[in-house]
Amino acid sequence: MSDNRPNAVLPHANRRQGPRRSGRWGGLGLSRLGRTVRLGIKSLWLHRLRSLLTVLGIVFGVCSVIAMLAIGEGASYEAQEQIKSLGSQNIILRSVKPPEEQKPTQQSGRQYLLVYGLTYADIRAIQETIPGVVVVVPGRIIRDYVWNISRRVDSEIVGTVPWYPHMRNHRVAQGRFFSDSEMESQSDVCVLGTEAAEQLFPLDVPLGGTVRIAGNYYHVIGVMERRSKGTEDSEMAESTSGVGSRIYVPLETIKTHYGDVTYKRRAGSMEFEQVVLHEVTVKVDQRDQVINVSLAIKCLLDRKHKKADYRMIVPLELLKRAEETKRIFSIVLGSIAAISLLVGGIGIMNIMLASVTERTREVGIRRALGAKRRDILVQFLIETVLLSGVGGMIGVILGVSIPYFVTMFAHMKTIVTLWSPLVAFTISAIIGVVFGIYPALRAANMNPVEALRHE
Repeated sequence: MSDNRPNAVLPHANRRQGPRRSGRWGGLGLSRLGRTVRLGIKSLWLHRLRSLLTVLGIVFGVCSVIAMLAIGEGASYEAQEQIKSLGSQNIILRSVKPPEEQKPTQQSGRQYLLVYGLTYADIRAIQETIPGVVVVVPGRIIRDYVWNISRRVDSEIVGTVPWYPHMRNHRVAQGRFFSDSEMESQSDVCVLGTEAAEQLFPLDVPLGGTVRIAGNYYHVIGVMERRSKGTEDSEMAESTSGVGSRIYVPLETIKTHYGDVTYKRRAGSMEFEQVVLHEVTVKVDQRDQVINVSLAIKCLLDRKHKKADYRMIVPLELLKRAEETKRIFSIVLGSIAAISLLVGGIGIMNIMLASVTERTREVGIRRALGAKRRDILVQFLIETVLLSGVGGMIGVILGVSIPYFVTMFAHMKTIVTLWSPLVAFTISAIIGVVFGIYPALRAANMNPVEALRHE
């Protein structure tokens, strides 16, 4: 009987001890991991200044990645909005003075007539010979002074058609745009741009008011909406003289008041210019046919115009270029900012190697007290990850805040995408692990006896 009792007890004892061994073998355990984390935090806290200086490299790296990508994203957004305001299905043709005619004349007292630019015959040819064209918007642009009693604005008088706002994605904020009947009857009505309305009617309501242009009085029936900064730059880029203030009147009205011939006095000579249409906007019914239609229009106009007196703008091409530029810009900015992260990682590795050398005796004592290599490895890895993680979090906070201040003080549009903080923080954490492995392995592979002898 006495011989059988130990045999009966041994399996029970083995069953009790089995889970403990497997628990230790499965990992450090929560308690041991917690002690290692507390030890790492205590070690970093003992060298607060050194830890802070080490973290700054990661902070500036993460911060610069997020801020630079936000500024680049904002600049790209403004550029794309500027192009979209012209219409992705539109093809814009503009009359330009031929290069050979831009040289000043050497003869004084000479009068001559310069004829160039787009005509109604060009519009008819485009509509009759090129398929896919659904809408055409002709336009004349005259620069003149606009008066409201004693207030004067140097503005561009844009003679256009009633469907101009729809074609150019520019809506009316107050009142309305002129109608087909008003254009056919050559009515003296006008729609003010936002800048012109603010300068001519700073204290009054523009609607119902009257403005004077070259001796003719126009009734104000509407005010166009204010556009974003990038789109306002687009309006100035598409103007003939760079003037931001614009006033829209019926095309037939401006033809009646100004005719087709304008004159300029220059260097003692009188120069007359005849430009029928300053701008023509062609809309294509299908977006994927815009490029082909633009090539067909160019071939047609090249046969009809012997001089280079027109310029073609295809917003869809500009949009594609802007998207490609955005991609390249983001890669360049991200690469430059990633270099600072790499430098921060090298700084962490350098400090941790110095820390390993300083704490050689500490490592030897821990090994003599029973710590295993993996305990030492995890301890130094935790310190590195803490440095990079805290630096990454501070960098994310600063990186998200800086674009806000840039927008507030520099009036630049910035866009912080969701993925940029996540990517920047993830990279900082990975850098902490990668650059912390070698110092941790070096500490874990120390000979305990030699480490105890180290002074």
